[in-house]
Amino acid sequence: MPTPPENRELSPYTGWTRAHWEAAADELLLAVRPYASPRHGLIDLPGPRPSRSGIRSDGLEGYARTFLLAALRVAGARGDDPHGHLARYAVGLAAGTETPGDDADPDSWPQPADVRQAVVESASVALGLRLTRPWLWDALDDRTRQRAADWLLPALDPSPVDNNWWLFGLTVAGFLQDAGIETDRAAATIDRSLDRIEQWYLGAGWYSDGDNRAFDHYNAWALHFYPVLHAHLTGDQALLDRYGPRLHAHLDAYTRLFGADGAPLPFGRSLTYRFAAAAAPWLGALTGHTPLSPGATRRLASGALRYFLDRGATDERGLLTLGWHGPYAPVLQSYSGPGSPYWASKGFLGLLLPGGHPAWTDPEQPLPAETADAVTALPGPGLLVQSTAADGLVRLHNHGSNHVAGEDDSGYARHAYSTRTGPTSSPEAPDNHFALLLDGRVSRRGPAVPLGAGPGWAASRHTPLPGVEVLSATLARGRAEVRAHLVTGAPDGTAVRQTGWATTPDGPTAQLHAVHGYPQDAETVLLDTGATLQGPDSRTAALHGTTRGPETLFVALASLTAEPAPAPVTTLARVRVSARTLQVTWPDGTTSRLTLDPEAAGVSDAV
Repeated sequence: MPTPPENRELSPYTGWTRAHWEAAADELLLAVRPYASPRHGLIDLPGPRPSRSGIRSDGLEGYARTFLLAALRVAGARGDDPHGHLARYAVGLAAGTETPGDDADPDSWPQPADVRQAVVESASVALGLRLTRPWLWDALDDRTRQRAADWLLPALDPSPVDNNWWLFGLTVAGFLQDAGIETDRAAATIDRSLDRIEQWYLGAGWYSDGDNRAFDHYNAWALHFYPVLHAHLTGDQALLDRYGPRLHAHLDAYTRLFGADGAPLPFGRSLTYRFAAAAAPWLGALTGHTPLSPGATRRLASGALRYFLDRGATDERGLLTLGWHGPYAPVLQSYSGPGSPYWASKGFLGLLLPGGHPAWTDPEQPLPAETADAVTALPGPGLLVQSTAADGLVRLHNHGSNHVAGEDDSGYARHAYSTRTGPTSSPEAPDNHFALLLDGRVSRRGPAVPLGAGPGWAASRHTPLPGVEVLSATLARGRAEVRAHLVTGAPDGTAVRQTGWATTPDGPTAQLHAVHGYPQDAETVLLDTGATLQGPDSRTAALHGTTRGPETLFVALASLTAEPAPAPVTTLARVRVSARTLQVTWPDGTTSRLTLDPEAAGVSDAV
């Protein structure tokens, strides 16, 4: 397909217009067609391995997630469908639901009651049907509609997984309610689902993803996406008045997690969904609940889409791969299958905005990361967002988000993440990690307990070993980071290691410098840390020290910058340490003071 010409007058940052989005959607949809089953009920995409749910479920996933993209493409064009996308998916819907659960039928879908993953995919099927109802659902014969409804109905039962999965039932219920099917049962599912996620709302636009402390992109592409979009499609003003302001509040922080190059921050799980990260900003524009101007919304979304498509997210066949830029196995989960990346379809939500909407017609405006240096504290999730306008780099200091309590997950357990680095995948050489080294073993961080966050700082504690506690704090300003770790309970002489940013040869410049607690002549060593999602051959700086007495405070200065020939990090801050208190003097003469107090279980003073 010919690529539309760039328009640098309308889109000075990305060059892209609505025509580019439509063309990208069509290219993605046309590329998967050769992998459809005989009657299009499944789309069996090639990949390195199936998901844990099996090949049949993966084929349903390929159908459901690309159907959502087709639905957004056609609904956004008010039914215009020059490539005949919906006709193929209508045939596939009929074939998939004709004999569900029958493995002898090459088109049949697994039953949601038998395969839990089918519950997930039922939400994309239902949302696609809801968006395209005048052109697809209403044109089906009664028998096919009944079979499709029968297949969807089990999703109205209580969620089999106690996290964002409750919203899949909500989404199915929204469509069935619109279609006049089991309306009382659908209404009960909607109420039950919304009641459940209400228990996880922390305020300021942040939900935990279940009874844990998982804060990541699921806030944007699930926990806000489904309730707000449901309220919008239903026209329920009361629901929109509840969930719309939460979306606005979330976007105020979330849009700070995109770099000037368009990259969303690689933090958390399901990163292979890639530009699904643009879904929530588009949803803000669609509903009016956003802090972004229309031009900034398009600049963010187009930047994210171009970031991946320009860096090899699709292979030579035009298929989205399992990875980040290109294929990269360490970002995958056991539930990731060849069709999983197509949940990136959510990022095309902006096509629902009419072509004359200001989000398409206003000139692009810069992102928060491009306008001024900023350090933003997010006390609810325990995060600190640091960005620098000179290079458009965004860094996230994690003092509160976890996902699992077992082995460290590289997507959650690091102290810091950025739009241009890591994380490393080796458990023996994690980047941005403070570890005790015992008998050659590197201690894990484990769940981080947040201790607060405020102007320019955030803190947490963790227990790497029984009886040993590490109280950690980050102070940030400009590109400078002060990293402090108070170790209590470790045997005298225990070796410790602080690692910095994992950078690839063509990446930004990372600096790490010992300030306190490390030997006076401590020098950084460079660890070969292998491939990261940014590319091969990363190297990570490390500082080594040992504990002394019942408690030891270790302090280091770190920096990550894409500026050419950056000054040493020691010029960015002067740190004085007295007992457990740090006093930091910044280049403009202002000071910050932070006290790490284990008895008070947190940071007692920061100014």
